Amino acid sequence: MNDQVLEIKTALQILKPANEVFEAIVDPLKMSNYFISKGSGRLEDEKQILWQFNEFDMEFPIQVGKIEKDKYISFYWEMDNIKLLVEIKLTLRRLKSTLVTITEKSRENNESGIKWLKGNTEGWANFLACLKAYLEYGINLRKGAFDFLSDKP
Repeated sequence: MNDQVLEIKTALQILKPANEVFEAIVDPLKMSNYFISKGSGRLEDEKQILWQFNEFDMEFPIQVGKIEKDKYISFYWEMDNIKLLVEIKLTLRRLKSTLVTITEKSRENNESGIKWLKGNTEGWANFLACLKAYLEYGINLRKGAFDFLSDKP
């Protein structure tokens, strides 16, 4: 990465084997327990799907790139008319745990790029914390977490 390009990279270890982590990410029913409200389909090579986030009243079309079972997931989505690549790498660790590393790239190092960097870094850290809570403890951290954004008390 050079000074003109911004890239997000974050990681967290999940105390579950890679196959469980992989399924929690590619299966929209499982993902709806910690990240999205609804997904139109399973993440599969070259597939176009739609993720819904009801708490933000948003939908994101996702163009799946390459999938390597239990190891790697990539997809593209757009922000500000810029196509961004998201890569999720699963690395088996000792004691059947998995290191999940997420990289999102890239944006120019300017005001809108810095805004993206801040927001999406926060978003991916939230994704990892919610994934860990769901897989290790069966808890949905997103439930009610964003109710403060609505105009209802």
